[in-house]
Amino acid sequence: MVTVLTPDQVEEKYGRMFCRGFYTLVDEENGIAQVLERCSAQGPAEWDIMNRRRSGGVINVIRQESGLMVMDTVIGERELNFGPAAEHVGGQGLAALKVEGDEVRTTWYGIAGAGVGIGACLPGCRDVIRTEYPDGFTIGGAHAAHVDIITPKLVRVIIGVDDTDTKEKGASWVASLKLGMTCPVGHFLGHKIIQLNPLVPNKTTNCCSTAVAFAVKESEIPALVEYATEFIRKESYSEDSVITVFKGLKVPEKLAEFGWSCKSVLYTQEDAIKAAGENGVQIISVTGMKGVIGAVAAIGCFDMGEKAAGIAEDFQ
Repeated sequence: MVTVLTPDQVEEKYGRMFCRGFYTLVDEENGIAQVLERCSAQGPAEWDIMNRRRSGGVINVIRQESGLMVMDTVIGERELNFGPAAEHVGGQGLAALKVEGDEVRTTWYGIAGAGVGIGACLPGCRDVIRTEYPDGFTIGGAHAAHVDIITPKLVRVIIGVDDTDTKEKGASWVASLKLGMTCPVGHFLGHKIIQLNPLVPNKTTNCCSTAVAFAVKESEIPALVEYATEFIRKESYSEDSVITVFKGLKVPEKLAEFGWSCKSVLYTQEDAIKAAGENGVQIISVTGMKGVIGAVAAIGCFDMGEKAAGIAEDFQ
C-alpha cells in the first residue's frame, strides 16, 4: 500500500525541514534531465553531493552552482551502488527519473540518516506536488527507505540579450539581470555575461552580451518570451536591441562553436541569423537587429562556465 502526502502534510508529520527549492527540468529530445535542489546550508549539500555521486544511479554529474545542487541525469532507471561506505555511514541516491505527462517522477533511496533527506526534507519542499511512500516506510536510524517524489515537468529556456546600451548610458548585463530577478514567469536559474571580440569596431565599451535562464512549464514559454521582450524594450537605450530564445538542456555543439568564435572572429548579422536557424534559436528584434550577433553568441556560450566571460587568450 502506498501513502501519498502533499508538502503540507509532510511538514505536519515531520516538521519544517531544509529544502528551499526543488526543480526537475527535462529535455526529452536528448533523453536527459536536470534536477536542481536548493538547500538551507552548505554542509548537507556537500554531504548529499558526495553520496549521490558515489551511488551513481541516473546521475551522471553533480555539482554546486550559485547555491544550487545541479544534477545532470538521464531519463530512465539505473541501479544504485552505495559501495562499502553504506554499511558504516549510510548513503543516498537517485535510482530513476521518469516523465509522466506534465509530471516528473524521481525515485530516491536513502540508508540510515540519509533517509531523512529523501523522506522528509525533499518532500516538504513547496515545489513538490506529492510524495509516494511505500508501506512500512521509516526514516532515520539504521533503516533503508525509498520514496517517489512527483514534481511539475519543467524545461530550461535561455534568453540571450544584446545591444541595449549606448556609449553614454545603460549596460546589457544589468538589463538582463533585472529581467531575471523581476520576471514573474517560472524560476530564474542563472545569469551570464559573455565577453565577445574586443576588437569589434561598432561596440559600445566592453563588447559583452548577456543571457539569463529560466525553468518553466512548456505552457509558460509564450508568456516568458512576451515578458522578456517588453521588459527589454522598456529597459533599452539602443535602437538595435535583440533577444534570442533557446529551449533545452543541451546547447548544440555547432552553436557553442559559433559562440566561442565570436570572441575572435568578426561576423555579420547574416552569419548569426544562419547559426540561429540551424540550431533552434529564435531571434526577436526588439528595437532593431544589430545586437543579433551577440545575442546568438550568448546562447552558444551559456554553459561554458568561466570561459563565457573570457577570451581565448585567457585560457592558453
